[in-house]
Amino acid sequence: MEALQKIKLLNPAFPNKSTGIINGRASGILNWNHIAYPQMYQLYQTLLANFWKAQEINMQDDIKQWDQLSAHEKDVFLRINTQLASLDSLQTPTMTQVMDYVTDPSFKAIFAVVSQQEAVHNESYSYILSSLIPLSEQKERFNEAKDDPIVRKRNQFILNTYEKFRANPTPQHLFELGIQSINLEGIFFYAGFAFFYHLARQQKMVKTSTMISYIQRDEMQHAYFITQFVRILLTENPELNTEDNIQYVYDSIDRAVQLEKEWAHFILKDIDGIDLTEFEDYLEYLANKRFRQLGLENVYVERENPMPWIHVFSDEMMNETKSDFFEQKSRTYTKVSEENGFDEL
Repeated sequence: MEALQKIKLLNPAFPNKSTGIINGRASGILNWNHIAYPQMYQLYQTLLANFWKAQEINMQDDIKQWDQLSAHEKDVFLRINTQLASLDSLQTPTMTQVMDYVTDPSFKAIFAVVSQQEAVHNESYSYILSSLIPLSEQKERFNEAKDDPIVRKRNQFILNTYEKFRANPTPQHLFELGIQSINLEGIFFYAGFAFFYHLARQQKMVKTSTMISYIQRDEMQHAYFITQFVRILLTENPELNTEDNIQYVYDSIDRAVQLEKEWAHFILKDIDGIDLTEFEDYLEYLANKRFRQLGLENVYVERENPMPWIHVFSDEMMNETKSDFFEQKSRTYTKVSEENGFDEL
């Protein structure tokens, strides 16, 4: 498949309203009142409404509680913190690069906000660490995240696809990048989030869990946006809407679920109060949600959120957005238009 070309900053002869999200014609001038997918403005506004900074959260309570945690709780806390940071570090440059090949300026703007928010998330993990441990230990923990074989395997699953797009930015590789971004934002973070929420329900490190809930709210919206980007990509480029690519979605998300299960069994195995079987069901529940957002059928057993104690931090409670509005069961993507797909954004 022919490689995508970097989009010129300005194409005065082209219309302001883009004719396609890739390989389209667009001047490069963004008029939010005249865009191809008007619902993107609503999502843009939702992302902006989520704006926050790490420094807004006073960590004094957590600083006082830190020494009350067990040695094991501290170790898991620091491992998860730096592991999440290592994942977020991938997103800021990747979303920025995607902007170079997207024709539609409204999508460019949203990718820019997503990239900026991922930078805030990355800073937040550093901010938490700087509140709790000296710089020397912070450095050790970040190096530990690089060297951990399970973390490296999980990261490599994403990195291989991202690097493939960087080396050869084709529509097919952009599609695959989108699916792996959904995995990163919609599957991979949740074992770590669950640990911090588990502490919070014991009234431990509540300020950290508050920050994590802000991050989760953002990631929920990012994953949602990418599912819509993928659906529009396949609608506008039917040559990508193949059985092989549909199977790629199923296989990739299932692989992400298995990798997250492996990570959970490694990092959460000795945490009293977290049932790993229940957590596996929770991951499958999340994966089904991602499938439905993509207009596909559930793969795993259909169930309600199997971790009711985490519901207060869940997608449904983070925002008024309904994540489960696509309920069709076909194995083909439902076309996205102004008449469907965004009514309950």
